[in-house]
Amino acid sequence: MQPRNMSMSGVVDLAAVKAAQEAKAKAEQARAEAARTGGTGAVSPADLVIDVDEAGFDRDVLQRSTEVPVVIDFWAEWCEPCKQLSPVLERLAVEYNGRFLLAKIDVDANQMLMQQFGIQGIPAVFAVVAGQALPLFQGAAGEAQIRQTLDQLVQVAEQRFGLTGLTVDPDAEPGGAPAAGEAPAGPYDSLLEAAARALDGNDLDGAVQAYKNVLAEDPAHPEATLGLAQAELLRRVRDMDPQQVRTDAARDPGDVQAQIAAADLDLAGGHVEDAFGRLVDTVARTAGDDRETARVRLLELFDVVGADHPAVVTARRALARALF
Repeated sequence: MQPRNMSMSGVVDLAAVKAAQEAKAKAEQARAEAARTGGTGAVSPADLVIDVDEAGFDRDVLQRSTEVPVVIDFWAEWCEPCKQLSPVLERLAVEYNGRFLLAKIDVDANQMLMQQFGIQGIPAVFAVVAGQALPLFQGAAGEAQIRQTLDQLVQVAEQRFGLTGLTVDPDAEPGGAPAAGEAPAGPYDSLLEAAARALDGNDLDGAVQAYKNVLAEDPAHPEATLGLAQAELLRRVRDMDPQQVRTDAARDPGDVQAQIAAADLDLAGGHVEDAFGRLVDTVARTAGDDRETARVRLLELFDVVGADHPAVVTARRALARALF
């Protein structure tokens, strides 16, 4: 079976975006703490390949994924293709020199993890980045295809999640890999936690206000800016009739409010390019106040996804062409 390459550049859900921002913050804080204490945080090449079980999954995979992409190799002793694939992955983990961590999971001993990942057959390879699971490929694969997938993984992890990997020191003692710790408490943690609780309880008004409270003190706070944009989007689409919204938008492409509503639905459903393309087209075909209204909403939707997302970069160029 050929590997199923990731499609990370065009699929974004709101939870993943939030996790990306949190991962970036943790990575920056970890680097700052290492610099402050004079530590290098370096690991041995032997620490780049680890065995993981259900008891240590949260610590060894989920927590570590906030500092480095974790590639998971699901295998079993009786699986002949696994015996061919696993050594390749182990060798590449060392060759990539800390750009990803390889976690090996024996499915016979960890049936619950196999079920949680929805694995139907092995070998199966996943990645976890900032707590988000991404399928890489299932079955045997050639080394060239594996390298292509890993190259894409480490590129996305760095560009979108701010994860530059681990520092590797050949002279470091094996077993000295630092565990991912909790980020230092920030001055707005209680307000951000209140916003998160409000979102979990579907109290979108409360979440919006909590994020606004943070931004009143720190207008450039990245997590609050992102959270506010997400909460406001969810509040706008909460009471929409999706079928009616899409019917209205299809019936009159010149109706700016109809196109804005449809774009909100597109983005809330994870259809990033569709949402941006719809509003860029609306900007191109309108003028005056209508054009400005569409442009402003497009900029607001950029905030939901994050400025470094590839779709935002592309849409900004398209918007510039539509305006000028």
